[in-house]
Amino acid sequence: MKLYFNVGYIVKAGENLQLVISEEGTSAHIHTMFYAENGLWKCEVDYFSKSISYQYRITDEKGNILREEFVKHYLSFPHNYKEFVIFDEWNNKNFPENYLNNKILYNKLHGFVTGKSTVLKKHTHLFRIEAPIYNPEWKVALFGSTASLGSWNYDKALQMHQTEIGVWEVSVEIPENELIQFKYCIYDTKQNRIVDVETGENRYTVANLQPDILQIVSNHYFRFKGYQMYHDAGVAVPVFSLRSEDGFGVGEFADIKKLADWSKETNLGIIQILPINDTTANYSWTDSYPYAAVSVYALHPQYISLEKLDFSLPEELVQDYAADKEALNALDLIDYEKMIAGKWKYLKAVFYEAKDKIFKDRGFRKFIKDNESWLVPYSAFCVLRDKYKTPNFDEWKTHKKYIAGKIAQFFTPKSKDYDLSMLHAWVQYQLHTQLKDAVDYTHRLGVSLKGDLPIGIYRYSVEAWAEPELFGMDFQAGAPPDQFTELGQNWEFPTYNWEAMKDDEYRWWKNRFKALEQYFDAMRIDHILGFFRIWRMPISAVQGILGYFYPAVPIVRDEFKAWQIPFNTERYCRPFINNQILWKYFGEQSGKVLSFMDQNDNGTYVFKEEFNTQRKLADFFKKKPQGSLEDPLISLAANVLFLEEDRNGETVYHPRFNVYHTESYQYLPEWEQKSIYELYHDYFFRRQDHLWYEKAMEKLPVILNATKMLICGEDLGMVPACVPVVMDELAIIALKVQRMPSENIPFYNPKNASYMNVVTASSHDSSTLRQWWKEDPALTQKYFNQQLIQYGKAPEELTPYLAEIIMKQHLYNESMLAIFPIQEFLATDAQLSNHKIDNERINNPAVFPHYWRYRMHIQLENLKGQKLFNEKITHWIKDSGRA
Repeated sequence: MKLYFNVGYIVKAGENLQLVISEEGTSAHIHTMFYAENGLWKCEVDYFSKSISYQYRITDEKGNILREEFVKHYLSFPHNYKEFVIFDEWNNKNFPENYLNNKILYNKLHGFVTGKSTVLKKHTHLFRIEAPIYNPEWKVALFGSTASLGSWNYDKALQMHQTEIGVWEVSVEIPENELIQFKYCIYDTKQNRIVDVETGENRYTVANLQPDILQIVSNHYFRFKGYQMYHDAGVAVPVFSLRSEDGFGVGEFADIKKLADWSKETNLGIIQILPINDTTANYSWTDSYPYAAVSVYALHPQYISLEKLDFSLPEELVQDYAADKEALNALDLIDYEKMIAGKWKYLKAVFYEAKDKIFKDRGFRKFIKDNESWLVPYSAFCVLRDKYKTPNFDEWKTHKKYIAGKIAQFFTPKSKDYDLSMLHAWVQYQLHTQLKDAVDYTHRLGVSLKGDLPIGIYRYSVEAWAEPELFGMDFQAGAPPDQFTELGQNWEFPTYNWEAMKDDEYRWWKNRFKALEQYFDAMRIDHILGFFRIWRMPISAVQGILGYFYPAVPIVRDEFKAWQIPFNTERYCRPFINNQILWKYFGEQSGKVLSFMDQNDNGTYVFKEEFNTQRKLADFFKKKPQGSLEDPLISLAANVLFLEEDRNGETVYHPRFNVYHTESYQYLPEWEQKSIYELYHDYFFRRQDHLWYEKAMEKLPVILNATKMLICGEDLGMVPACVPVVMDELAIIALKVQRMPSENIPFYNPKNASYMNVVTASSHDSSTLRQWWKEDPALTQKYFNQQLIQYGKAPEELTPYLAEIIMKQHLYNESMLAIFPIQEFLATDAQLSNHKIDNERINNPAVFPHYWRYRMHIQLENLKGQKLFNEKITHWIKDSGRA
């Protein structure tokens, strides 16, 4: 079989185009193309399969890849032809046909039946266009300049067949020997007419007068108009926050079905939740933090419904269960410790009573077999965590090092740990079936689910135990100072060893996305900046302020000379402390801290060896608390100008964040301050961008091509210039929070949102709108007058009328998604809003650890019955074009 490829592409001198054909189980076949004319490149390939996947790439004279397509082309060939001339177009990841062809589309077209385009021997052309159409009543049609294409007559346009979701084909005989001009259009099956034609210049192809050759016109970039694109509105609420009459003091997977019912009734098309993985480290309230999972695969037992297990509660416990359920459900907020203790009490009772039946359950056995790669280590981890009363595997008496063969023994019936291992596996099986049931129900309503992928992993997790080589266990990840906290954030997670992950083509990430794709249609990547660079701290640090970006182009010793900076390790890299600074930090208690220090000959001070890091100080204070001295002493340990890094035996340097705000900086001469300030700006705002672009483009395309979920990136904080460039190139949807603008403006105006945005008024990390309204009256007044265009003095409380204006500002714009926390919906109704306003905050990033315990104050059953409220929301969604 002969394939003749043609693709248009303009290159620079010395650059060439290559065709790369991928065949499963074999290495890629690379074909160098030759330049014909007018930007057209050609090559001829012998091929012997009825389908093909391939991509184009640009190389220089030395064979270095300069640019390549991140999305492959796929073609299938009809059996009645042996030769095919293929006219192609370069395929960008950020073309709508790529980012709109996702699991949300499959959801919206859940009744889709594949069409078939019949290719007859007399046909000369097969037209193919990738165009995901979200309206099930629309089809793509084709018309053009020749009589066989209708001579531009709408009534003679050819309806195309959707041969797979988002792919439209039609074959036709075009006998005319002339240049063929054509366009694609939208055909409404309900109105039985063409309702729109794509914009821009006419497309064209050439005549085909050879009877034994089929010409395939493979087009890309259907020129959608704004209203033809996918637009949706949604609600954001953590699963644990859902309240229903069936719950056990916490939201459960089964409650998603009730939320989906309400979403369907109000025309909301997407539900966004927080991470749902197991975070059980010590069964205390600190486990409520959803971003510190002990497994990136296991689901959290708190979300299990005890009433929907495959086996019933023992009769003698039914009364106790009812009493516990009533007490927990009556609480305003989650009591995490009582709730999780209660769930495990009843889970164990059910398991041990029905153990023999559970062990024979075919569905359960299949679940173990299908998931053993993560389920066996996870179950063993849980057994050992509970046995030794800590998730810190370094403190276990056995199995400190993960050895697969020894861990597999936990699942042999002769093992003393067999029953406990099977208990944890069975709980995961029940969680999976309950979540899958909720997901399938939600999808049947045409509602989509958006999950949340944490950027980090917990230091004492299954992954850190089983595959430590994939992580930087000697470091901690976090975030630099921002509007939430001036000391930065230390999440205490290990960093990623990206080089090790790259060696097996990011298997770990691909598997993680595959697992999430079982449940979710879209995914929010938490702190997507971590794929560019991470804020990294040594283990010796406690506060995020002592971090630096990694990877980064560091400062080497010779640079200090070039910038005429008299570098001295003791002065620049150790805390600078004198009497004035001690007085500023401790006032009249200054004398009490001298026991932690030695005095230098010049009257300055240095921390003693046993106290010379933040971690040493923190560990000391755990044993011997020092009250009000603790935090200032730990902060004083961060009074440095530069941070040291050992890189392959050489010491390199990173400026401390906000170095010009340190007391150390204030005690330098003015000329020295100026030089350090300029070096600081060179480091943070000039030298890193290209490196971070390269690092992101090295890993993100490979990882994201492994999923059909719509990908959204949480890109708040200190955003380098390369981030929006990469996100645009890879079609990652950006987040816009009105009160956290990336530009130097007081508020982000949603009317300026581009299509590739998610707009929202608040996030789980911020206060709610009603709380924020009272935090800073001067800022609120500015917002009231300038953003809401209201006159006079702002009211002390956010009124439902104003909350409604804010919601509508976010709905009526071009953004793909407008998603609001459930609290903001309720704020638009005086009867439904929670009078305990501070109970509605989910998280405060300035407080670590924070107790994540927010619960809706009304039950989902009651929310569904709020007729006027629901009709109001339904009208907004329809009227804004998001239904």
